[in-house]
Amino acid sequence: MRIAEIKNKIQNGGFDNDFLMLYGETEKSKTRYFDAVCEFEKLFKTENDIRIFSAPGRTEVGGNHTDHQHGCVLAGGVDMDVIAVVALNGEDVVRVKSRGYDMDTIALNELQKQEKEIGRAASLIRGVCHKFNEMGVKLQGFNAYTTSNVLKGSGLSSSAAFEVLIGNILNGMFADSKVEAIEIAKIGQFAEREYFGKPCGLLDQMASSLGGFTYADFNDPSNPITEKIDLDIKKFGYTLCVVDTGGNHANLTQDYADITIECKQISNALGVDFLRDADENEFYKNIQTLRKEYGDRAVLRAFHFFNENARVLEQKAALKEGRFEDFLKLVNASGQSSYDYLQNLYSTSAVKEQGLSLAIALTKRFLGDKGACRVHGGGFAGTIQCYIPTEMLTDYKTMIESAFGLGSCSVLTIRPVGGYEVK
Repeated sequence: MRIAEIKNKIQNGGFDNDFLMLYGETEKSKTRYFDAVCEFEKLFKTENDIRIFSAPGRTEVGGNHTDHQHGCVLAGGVDMDVIAVVALNGEDVVRVKSRGYDMDTIALNELQKQEKEIGRAASLIRGVCHKFNEMGVKLQGFNAYTTSNVLKGSGLSSSAAFEVLIGNILNGMFADSKVEAIEIAKIGQFAEREYFGKPCGLLDQMASSLGGFTYADFNDPSNPITEKIDLDIKKFGYTLCVVDTGGNHANLTQDYADITIECKQISNALGVDFLRDADENEFYKNIQTLRKEYGDRAVLRAFHFFNENARVLEQKAALKEGRFEDFLKLVNASGQSSYDYLQNLYSTSAVKEQGLSLAIALTKRFLGDKGACRVHGGGFAGTIQCYIPTEMLTDYKTMIESAFGLGSCSVLTIRPVGGYEVK
């Protein structure tokens, strides 16, 4: 559809069903999408048909740092997303302008890794294009304008949403939408690991690509076992939210890498590549040797993995059986394990910055024996995740925002789909 037609369709409610499904409302979404189309028009002044794509951020519910050890996770796609307005440009060049950032330009005949792009969004675009090209998909040049309301550094994984968004653009425009959602997630992980330079598991990309509320077992990462779980948190009288403590993940790549490195040290000492394949009894028998060789923190992080991986299965069972209070106890236990053993609440390179620890302390003081809270996502900075009794939400927001600023507490809902073309 041409730009004028898309604008009319937005204004006249033609996308309202999609907006309701994705966001639970229409008016704010109409404004957001209309503005995005206008920005695209100003930037690229094209007469070609345009298309619109969306990919959600994700919330990790269980399995903190288990995915990269081939463990189990619970996660969901949320109603915060990255959207893109896209049109072919008749060239062999991909141009992506994201709101607030400079234009990224990728030549389709130069899809090999570029060292100068490590840590930049251009590397993600190039990496995803490389994989689609490697799969035999005939790519064409396009222009795209993207805008995101996925909080940067929030643990909602804005990077995975962006990777999945690019994957869905390529899939929809050049592959007849035949590439499966899990494959798009794997492509996003490849781009982040190999081109962007950040070691990561598959959790973030998979949750964004699949959407809904999902259990996943990464014992075989090339073919993860997934199961959708029907969960309406609000029917239990709770609201899911995240609190942005103001930290940023930008300078924490080494902190994340150290978790993977130390888990690898322990697993290798136990004769396997990943902790999922290690004999837990052998681990406990060899604590003295392991701590002497690799230090106590590595041992504690392995301790976290073994317990957290088992806890995900308990959480899954509790949710499927409707035992929500038991689930909340497990959320708290997961958070405490991350705090005590995984040790990803703050970076040892900046010990005066402990926003996550403070947010958890304030939340626990407020909740007493109700609800639950825990570090959200990769940790070290960013957000905490909270399950707040709905009748206490207003007071909670007032309390926590007095410490971290107006708007720092965001209510989340789980959206039913992952990467999606709005049409």
